[in-house]
Amino acid sequence: MQFTNRIAIVTGGAQGIGLGYVERLLEEGAAVAIADIADDKGRAAVEALSTKGKVIFVRTDVSDEASVKAMADTVASELGGIDFLVNNAALFGGMRLEGMLDMDLAYYNRFMNINMNGALLCIRACLPYLMQRPGAAVVNQTSTAAWMNYGIYSVAKLALNGLTTSLARELGPRGIRINGIAPGPTKTDALATTVDDQTLNMILASMPLSRVGTPADLASGLVFLLSDQASWISGHILNVDGGQFMRP
Repeated sequence: MQFTNRIAIVTGGAQGIGLGYVERLLEEGAAVAIADIADDKGRAAVEALSTKGKVIFVRTDVSDEASVKAMADTVASELGGIDFLVNNAALFGGMRLEGMLDMDLAYYNRFMNINMNGALLCIRACLPYLMQRPGAAVVNQTSTAAWMNYGIYSVAKLALNGLTTSLARELGPRGIRINGIAPGPTKTDALATTVDDQTLNMILASMPLSRVGTPADLASGLVFLLSDQASWISGHILNVDGGQFMRP
């Protein structure tokens, strides 16, 4: 219960890895806001988790500045502040697997607005509240895809890594840490609809810890990065990937 009296926002927290993050944060004593565009899933998640702690749903489109600002203001008003921001929302499940030279520009812009720019908008909206809370921290959900150099998802996640390290310099003097988590292949519906079994098996065969990860694996990394145990860590991308990518 190390996060008792702490307040966290998890974007894209209505399903998949994000929902796993919400569950673990509640177990650690935090009050949690699920910020998601999926109304039905968000409200269902709140109903399912209401016995585990204080949890609310705020409908949020992370690509829309007004929506994100309303989200931050609502969370601060209803829960009493913001200590932690987890930028997990992304367009991944069912994404178009197209080359960047052929991709429709409107889709490219929408993809980047969700997968990269959305994190910046959320940080900017939450900043006034985070600055009021000692030990405030941000975690961006990146991916091992950032180092695969394959298509728009890799580009967006590599850009998010750059955003994370650059903002570490800006947020540090304001008393806020920011880090990233780079998951490897993780068991979610989004993975099942995007990566076929043959490709997944090939990836797993190349990994030292040759299994699909779980949201629980990632949640342990998240808790560490948000906690006081990581009080002198900022601008770091933590791979939680079974050894898929080793960066000396």
